Amino acid sequence: VAQTVSPQWKEKHAANDQYRLVLVIVNILLIIAIYIEYELFMSKPQPLYPTRAELIDMSLTDYPQLSGYLSTQEHWAQSHWDWGDQFLRYIGRNKSEHTYVRFRNEVERFLLWAFLVKEMPIDTFKKGDVLEYADFCWKPPVSWIGTANEDRFIINENGFIKSNKKWRPFKMQAPKAQQDKAVDKKKYRPSQQTLSATFTAITAFYRYLMDEDITPGNPAQLAKKDCRHLLADSQVNEVKRLSEEQWQFLLDTASEMANSNSNYERNLFLVAILKTLFLRISELSERESWSPTMGHFWQDESDNWWLKIFGKGRKIRDITVPQDFLPYLERYRTYRNLSFLPTSNEQSPLIEKLRGQGSMSSRHLSRLIQEVFEKAYIRMKSSVGPKKAQKLKEASTHWLRHTGASMEIERGRALKDLSEDLGHASMSTTDTIYVQTEHKKRADSGKARKVK
Repeated sequence: VAQTVSPQWKEKHAANDQYRLVLVIVNILLIIAIYIEYELFMSKPQPLYPTRAELIDMSLTDYPQLSGYLSTQEHWAQSHWDWGDQFLRYIGRNKSEHTYVRFRNEVERFLLWAFLVKEMPIDTFKKGDVLEYADFCWKPPVSWIGTANEDRFIINENGFIKSNKKWRPFKMQAPKAQQDKAVDKKKYRPSQQTLSATFTAITAFYRYLMDEDITPGNPAQLAKKDCRHLLADSQVNEVKRLSEEQWQFLLDTASEMANSNSNYERNLFLVAILKTLFLRISELSERESWSPTMGHFWQDESDNWWLKIFGKGRKIRDITVPQDFLPYLERYRTYRNLSFLPTSNEQSPLIEKLRGQGSMSSRHLSRLIQEVFEKAYIRMKSSVGPKKAQKLKEASTHWLRHTGASMEIERGRALKDLSEDLGHASMSTTDTIYVQTEHKKRADSGKARKVK
């Protein structure tokens, strides 16, 4: 038959055969590429748990990508995820939002390491396995390190919840004063505080699993004593605070911003209240179980003003409000068309949004403060030089709490009164953080030493 076929017919169908061959090769390569991408995706760390509010109503059916990810791991991965889910629901009910986030991050990392690196169920771990995990946390692979805060889950255009590919279990950011420089992930090292927090969370996780008769012991508690990366800390800790001059530049800058544009009245009020009343930024933010209102300011029968605050450890405390702060409160309320001073049971948000209703998140409040820090740094740098202004570039919102408390110590206020306003469980905490009495005595006694 081949001998009777014309050369033209052969040439035509040879071209078709070549085309079909190319299609087959392309399809094979595409399948290989999809398989490789799938394998790489499934071998990478993926977020396991959402926010506390989302976890309350969470069902894995709403997270098909996460569900598929768990199904590709070892057969015990699903039960481990369930243990973490139960533990975090317990934490979410009984602890603060900040504690939930901290424990969620640590449990998530620990389980991912068990899934992808150790490939062993955590109920079989010994002390040495936890120490191996500590080594991993001390120097994680760069593929596990991100350089920015990323949401764990995102909703795509079809309304499905997907894992965010940009998310990483560890985060490394350049210091605030060097944010224009590239981050070298190979230089990542956790602080002693971070490593200690890792052990605290994992120990609590195992303690919960022991109480539920899931694990026989707590290897994390044993491992902490032998971790070579944890050092006994007896150093003198410097309080991160602003000097009198730096604080004055910050307050003056906030005042000038508000004088030139009324939208900055919030910024001025925030700067004043954080420093003067020693508040944490979270204590001014909207939370699931607490919404700060103007009605939380109240006056006693002796005309003393107080502010009711929902703080760490889910404790409510009353903070003394000095007379010197009231003009800032009156100014902010006047801007909002409210009466000069708060009335009992007033439901107006303490810090209001410019658009929409309700109070603001910690992240948004922090951005308002950072804007003032940046402008104050530029202003002070041009006035007295970069060296004296440097701390304004490094400072975070929490520095205002430290600044106010440190200035009160220097003013000679009773330690017991200050400790209660700060919300510390004992005066020794206040002394350790702000006073450091024994360190000051040692420094004074050491000044007289001679070289010759």
